[in-house]
Amino acid sequence: MKVLLSWMREFAAIRGTSEQIAETLSDLGMAVEEIVPIGEGLDGIVVARVLERRKHPNADRIGIVDVDQGDGQPLQICCGAFNMNPGDLVPLATIGTRMADGREIQRSKMRGEWSNGMLCSAAELGLSSDHAGILILAHGSATPGTELRVALQITPDVLFDLDVTGNRPDALSVYGVTRDLAARQGVAILRREPKKITEVPESAATKAAVTIQAQELCGRFIGRVALDVQVGPSPDWLARRLIALGMRPINNVVDASNYVMLEHGQPSHAFDLDKVAGQHLRVRWALPGESLVTLDGQTRSLVPTDGVIADGKDTVIGIAGVMGGQSTEVSESTSRVLFEMAWWDPMAIARTSRRLNLRSEAATRFERGADALAGRGAMARLIEILAESTPLTVVAGVIDEVGEWPGVPTIPVTVARINALLGTDLDGAEMKALIEPIGFSCGDGADNFDVTVSSWRPDTTIEADVAEEVARQYGFSRIPKTVPTSPRAGGLSARQQDRRLIRRTLVGFGLTEAMPVPFLAPEDLLRAGLDSDAITVTNPLVTEESVLRTSLRPGLLKTIAYNGSHRNTGAALFEIGHVYLPTDRAAVLPDEREMLGVALAGAEAPAAVDALYAVTQALALNRLQLRSAEVEGLHPSRAALVTVGGEIAGVVGEIDPAVAEAYGVGERVAWLELNLSALLDCPHGERQFRPVSRFPSSDVDLAFVVADEVAAGDVANTLRQADLLLVSDVSLFDVYRSDQLAPGTRSLAYRIRFQAADRTLREDELAEVRQACIQAVVRSHGGTLRA
Repeated sequence: MKVLLSWMREFAAIRGTSEQIAETLSDLGMAVEEIVPIGEGLDGIVVARVLERRKHPNADRIGIVDVDQGDGQPLQICCGAFNMNPGDLVPLATIGTRMADGREIQRSKMRGEWSNGMLCSAAELGLSSDHAGILILAHGSATPGTELRVALQITPDVLFDLDVTGNRPDALSVYGVTRDLAARQGVAILRREPKKITEVPESAATKAAVTIQAQELCGRFIGRVALDVQVGPSPDWLARRLIALGMRPINNVVDASNYVMLEHGQPSHAFDLDKVAGQHLRVRWALPGESLVTLDGQTRSLVPTDGVIADGKDTVIGIAGVMGGQSTEVSESTSRVLFEMAWWDPMAIARTSRRLNLRSEAATRFERGADALAGRGAMARLIEILAESTPLTVVAGVIDEVGEWPGVPTIPVTVARINALLGTDLDGAEMKALIEPIGFSCGDGADNFDVTVSSWRPDTTIEADVAEEVARQYGFSRIPKTVPTSPRAGGLSARQQDRRLIRRTLVGFGLTEAMPVPFLAPEDLLRAGLDSDAITVTNPLVTEESVLRTSLRPGLLKTIAYNGSHRNTGAALFEIGHVYLPTDRAAVLPDEREMLGVALAGAEAPAAVDALYAVTQALALNRLQLRSAEVEGLHPSRAALVTVGGEIAGVVGEIDPAVAEAYGVGERVAWLELNLSALLDCPHGERQFRPVSRFPSSDVDLAFVVADEVAAGDVANTLRQADLLLVSDVSLFDVYRSDQLAPGTRSLAYRIRFQAADRTLREDELAEVRQACIQAVVRSHGGTLRA
């Protein structure tokens, strides 16, 4: 949105330099992107009359224009624009003139023809951003040779280019911007005395009629009829302001409509009343197959979600709130005009504008929410402006039809809540003093009161919006910057920390995390040696993968097989994921458990046990035991149950060769699968530290013959418990079966390390603790020392 300082000062006594005003506007939430001085750099530029225009003999894109600069003699100018005609008044930069961009105008040749100056566009003069062609001045506005500044009555001014956010429809007008700025500066809005307009004593209803058939589309429709209108150019002052704000003057009727839209934010449309069938307007939704040729000459196909204005024959003559139709356009022959100002449903306008890719200044304002109560005042202002350029007669009375409009809300406000949101310490009276000047009505009450929102602020609907208005008027820069406090500090839960610790441990152990999908085919479970009873997915992503996994084993075996098929053998993988076990019909949800799976291709069962111990040591998990057992899908003699405190927490061992073959895996695969949900519920994390001994250690190997049902881990624990002070480490290094041993037994060989914390052990002490270890195994497990 662009606004002129002189235009704002017509509504309020705005104070300060342009830089100070720009800073205040930005602090009010209307960021100033550019400050453009107007009326500077015009020395040496005079009014010239076009005498003749002809083609350049040596160039297609350059023309030759002869002009009179006031001495009656033709002056030849080479020009790249072709929008002027003989008799037009144009700005001429004479030789020696220094332009606003720093260029100095000199006599020069262009493709062999002399150019004795330069004809200027509005952009080159700094009057607007319009580069489309040479600025054409109004006929009779000046005589050739007159300084352009004098001819246009240009006084120094400042143009502010504002970045208006989508929630501020009121700031899309000069009056709306001024209202906010005046409230901040504490100055009153000036009241303009309306000018007397000649009216004929007839009712407007006798000249035109309006019917709102789509009540939800149009909340209000205001119309006035003007007679004896003479369509022509607008006054220079009005044209200059439109040009400065980026609009090209067209004629006095259209220009007056655009001027009021820029000034008050209320778009309007002018119909040639004689071209409106039956002088009747109908507001309705479009019918399937309808179309309209709009003012830009394009044929627009309409759909039933588009709002339209139709005439007395129900023919579409305008797209509601977006653009009028060519059939009722005001022209030089127009004498009777029906002016329309309406409130349109914002969503309907936005939908149509985007669908048609038809953006207009009117649509921009309507889709953000125009002021439904501004129509009568804006209409009076339009008639007043138009009366300056034509001997206007207006039919008395106003057509005012009402549809459905949401109205203005009343919002309960709590002073403490607003202060909490803003970080301020304002009382109720101070808050009221801030927002009442911008049109908000505040009820009684010191700590709690009701705020009735102004009709031009449809974006304000809740208490937080009122808080924003208080902050804008108070000044964002005045509110101290603080870091909001939170009752809860951020961080990871204990379970999340444990899960990350397990990941770090396994990655450090040389494993890579895999993430297979949880969907399987029923035969995947059977090939893995698992029960095929699983939960069936009603709408699977892939038809073949129709069940949820009950184990992590199939997914990791598939991954190992894929790596093996690409000659990447020895893959060491782990996954932390959920499995879904079926429950009885009474249960609403499946039995969902979080599991840890480890698959080590090319490794035997002890490697999986090492991974298990790495995890349990990282978690400081005690009371862990391994119990030999047959597990479906694992090697019958190389599998064990993992128990913690007597409860089963998982399995460890080696994949059954038949299962590996079924998945196309040509290597041994060590396997570990733990129920993390159960494992992490057990006591863990409490470590018992003891000093590292500085004295030498001694290793002793002992082999025991025990029954097959005796777990190797139980024997290891017994050895550790034989002497807690001197036995520092126990590791199993061999399992031996032979016909020389008794049936149903096997030999377990352990390497035991003896070490004292405070001395070097003597031979007799070593012999004593060795004998204690042997006796403990014999007593607890019925084992015998193998010679």
